[in-house]
Amino acid sequence: MNEQANTRVVKEMYDAFQRNDIPGLLARMDDNITFRIPGPDYVPVVGVYSGRKELETFFSKLEQAMDFSQFEPREYVAQGDRVIALGYYRGKAKATGREFEADWVMAWTIRNGKAVEFQEYTDTEAMAGAFRAERGMGA
Repeated sequence: MNEQANTRVVKEMYDAFQRNDIPGLLARMDDNITFRIPGPDYVPVVGVYSGRKELETFFSKLEQAMDFSQFEPREYVAQGDRVIALGYYRGKAKATGREFEADWVMAWTIRNGKAVEFQEYTDTEAMAGAFRAERGMGA
């Protein structure tokens, strides 16, 4: 696929996410996708997820842990099978009620019209601060 088609796949995934169409989003991912979310382990969604079945778990955790009030992909850069999306989100940790916001970069690898790899880069401290327990871990 060319860069334009690969970018369209990524945009379709973000559109599905914003509609809360998780089955539609997962349909654009390879069965063996590797999905990486950085941060400390007390943030419920952090980790490496392998395959679409594990991603179902990720999206379930995400729904239980966070509310996004804003999720904005703003720019796309594509070369070969790589698509880099730059954006911004604002949300709240449901467990604490505390808000977070950060710019993000999400790197996708697309092959044969499906996402095969994903890596998020963001201000992990911003999100961690929203989830951090008050006692013993700082504010």
